[in-house]
Amino acid sequence: MRATLLALVLGAHLILASADGPVAAATAPVKKEVAPPKISNIIPSAGSAELYNGNGDVSATGDCAGDAKAACKDVIAGEGRLANCLTKRIRAQRQGNVVGRKVVDKCVEALAAFKIDRSKKINKDVPLAKACKDDVDKLCKGANDDKAPGSVVSCLMDEKPKLTAGCSAEVFRTQQEVAEDYRFDYKLFTACKDDVRNLCKDLEQGEELECLAEKRIHVSWECQNQMFRNEKETSDDIRLSTRLFKKCLTDQQKFCSDVEPGHMRVQECLEDNIEEADFSADCKTELEDVIAKRVADFRLDAALREACESDLKDTCGTTLKEMDEDDNLKKSALNCLQSLREELKNDKCKAEIHRRLARAARDIRFDEVLASACMDDRNRFCSEVQPGSARVIRCLQDNRNSLDQKCAAALFDHEVKMAEDIDFKFPMKRACAWEISSFCKDVPHGHARIVRCLEDQIDNTDMSKECKDEVMKDMNRMAQDYRLNWRLNHACEAEIQKLCPNACSNTPGVTCGGLVLQCLQDKQDNITNAACQDEVFYYELMEVTDFRNDVILAEACRNDVESYCKDVEPGEGRVHQCLRYNKEKLSEQCRNEEMKLAALEYRDIRLRPKLNKLCSEEKAVYCKDVKPGKARVIKCLMENMAQPNFGEECKEELQKREDMMKSDYRYDIGVFTNCETDVDTYCKEAKTKLRGNATVLKCLVDNFKSLAEQCQTEMSRAVRLALWDYKPGAALTTACDADVESQCPRGSRSRSSAVFTIGAVGRCLSKSLVEGKRLDNKCRALVLVAAPKDARVYFDHPESTSALIQKIAQVQQAAGLESVLVDTDSSTVTVTGWVALACIISLIIVFIGGAVMLYKRLVGAEKPHTLHIKSGDA
Repeated sequence: MRATLLALVLGAHLILASADGPVAAATAPVKKEVAPPKISNIIPSAGSAELYNGNGDVSATGDCAGDAKAACKDVIAGEGRLANCLTKRIRAQRQGNVVGRKVVDKCVEALAAFKIDRSKKINKDVPLAKACKDDVDKLCKGANDDKAPGSVVSCLMDEKPKLTAGCSAEVFRTQQEVAEDYRFDYKLFTACKDDVRNLCKDLEQGEELECLAEKRIHVSWECQNQMFRNEKETSDDIRLSTRLFKKCLTDQQKFCSDVEPGHMRVQECLEDNIEEADFSADCKTELEDVIAKRVADFRLDAALREACESDLKDTCGTTLKEMDEDDNLKKSALNCLQSLREELKNDKCKAEIHRRLARAARDIRFDEVLASACMDDRNRFCSEVQPGSARVIRCLQDNRNSLDQKCAAALFDHEVKMAEDIDFKFPMKRACAWEISSFCKDVPHGHARIVRCLEDQIDNTDMSKECKDEVMKDMNRMAQDYRLNWRLNHACEAEIQKLCPNACSNTPGVTCGGLVLQCLQDKQDNITNAACQDEVFYYELMEVTDFRNDVILAEACRNDVESYCKDVEPGEGRVHQCLRYNKEKLSEQCRNEEMKLAALEYRDIRLRPKLNKLCSEEKAVYCKDVKPGKARVIKCLMENMAQPNFGEECKEELQKREDMMKSDYRYDIGVFTNCETDVDTYCKEAKTKLRGNATVLKCLVDNFKSLAEQCQTEMSRAVRLALWDYKPGAALTTACDADVESQCPRGSRSRSSAVFTIGAVGRCLSKSLVEGKRLDNKCRALVLVAAPKDARVYFDHPESTSALIQKIAQVQQAAGLESVLVDTDSSTVTVTGWVALACIISLIIVFIGGAVMLYKRLVGAEKPHTLHIKSGDA
């Protein structure tokens, strides 16, 4: 009984227990304890952050479970490791480098969600926070992601050049992800997501920013600002410019395979090769567009900003921040860097400024001042001209006379800047690439040294026509204004200020038109700087080689060249020869300019290419120690013309020079230099009638007694030479033609012709003067001018006799004699008795001795001399 009851009780308990169990579970379930979120506070100043998925990584068990197992099975999830592995897999997949399973779309979206969340705060990105902790403390301590999400990473990007290597690598990793998907830049995504939805929907991932850039005019200001910030932060590495990277990948592999990306290195390498024949058109177009944006906004020029930050402060007194905020200050600071390029301390900055100038020489879009000033003229004259390869700049140069004043001024300033280096003269550098590598391979760039080397080689038969044409065109342009001639401009800066201060207009864009160059030529004897003297001489050499290099002459002779020399190819002095051959037909203005240049040539034998060539051996033998200039070499050659081995060709050219000297005072450097003041004083009208007729020389003879002593000395020499080498009908000595015909014996003429032998007429006329024979007054004046100074006084009778009588009168008065020797009233000397006889004998001796001495002085018999034998005279 008891046993049965116990069994019933136990059974009831079991039934109740089984009945209460489910009810208890429903009314009071067992609570599972949830782990608290994991907080990252690696960089305290940035603000703490909750890690995504509790470990700062994409979930390994969610939408990416299969892909994680297939592609990243050895990766332990956490701190973004799995996300990095999957990202690499997706990149390889897009490039077509994946075999087997591809990452599914759901995983791609899950990965994107993780990266979008991570971009809000740097502490969410554990590897980035760890690598950049010290950099943030040093450079971005004021940035806080709690107050402004994404601000710390943005600050690090702004300070990228100053980051440590580890931090820089992690920052680049985040930038690379943004380049693939703009949503991973929190600021950019927040500002532009509506614009993307409205303007660029249905595009493939990664194309959104390109679309917004093309439709920038319709993009909101906030989005535009963030797009610009992104461009600025990614401009230094081609891998971060998706569009440029894609279009230039082949060119990068071809030309820049050994160039490490970053710090603009690849972009600059591509730029250096942009003119290569096999450089792709797509890459060239995209690269030029990128450069144009960079030039237009200094904030995008990462390489220049990085290289020149210290020089901007030390040399130009400004900072990057100040330049970013003030456009006028930016322009002046960049101009400062260009103007003071030689003084910059940082070699990298020098190189970047050089690159900027070379770039501006190649494409007008890369010179923002020129591009802005010439926008209207470019549309007017060059709308059909494709940008690049200096085509637009050359188009504007070809139309310079029709340009607006503002554009003309900017173009001139551009040309002045570009005058310093062959790298800045793009058409010439391209046309002369072979010549530079052959003729100028050891010549350093800069200071127009390569340009001068090419100028020196212009007559080299191996120079291509394309190169020669460009060099000649450059020389012609240089002649338009001394400032376009870099070497002369810098060598003669002080001399121009001193000698030619008002020769040129200060109006912007107005060229000097050769006025300063002419002034330097006219005053070259006053130039004290040796380098300036050399450059002025080199310019003179340019003038005598090509008439177009003398702007004033070219303008004066434009119609004459067209009339008489239009078929003559400029160069090697050919047009000058043509004009001089036709000198009697030339306009007065052209003739004067051409004769002025011819007079200049007579100063230096090197300016007479033909004479210099024909007399090269004679120079080496007789004048090797004579310094060129001031007609010294030519004078030396003339003094040695009678030497037995003196060449006939050289002698003939020298005689032509003598004939020119006797017809125009400007060709006689001694007279031209020492008689300048006297010519302006006594012969101003004669100076305006120069036609090779010795008008000024004859005027100086007429006014000889009034001339300054130096001028008298030079005129005496010049007339003596003219009489010594007399030719009937010569302009200067025509007054003596009749006297020579009547008084000089026929035997003094050569047998072969009616030309007198050297010195015959000079001796004949001197003898006639001494013997008191009657000479034409003008001829007598010429002979007296030719006489040495001490001999000349014997023939000045009125003055000499009067002086002698006055002297005797003074002696007579001192001795107490009255009316014994002289009568001052009648200007006579009276003597009687033995005194008279002694005086007569003395006078006879003095007269005979004086006559002999004077004759010798006049004809030069008492001194050794060199007899000049001219071709055709004997």
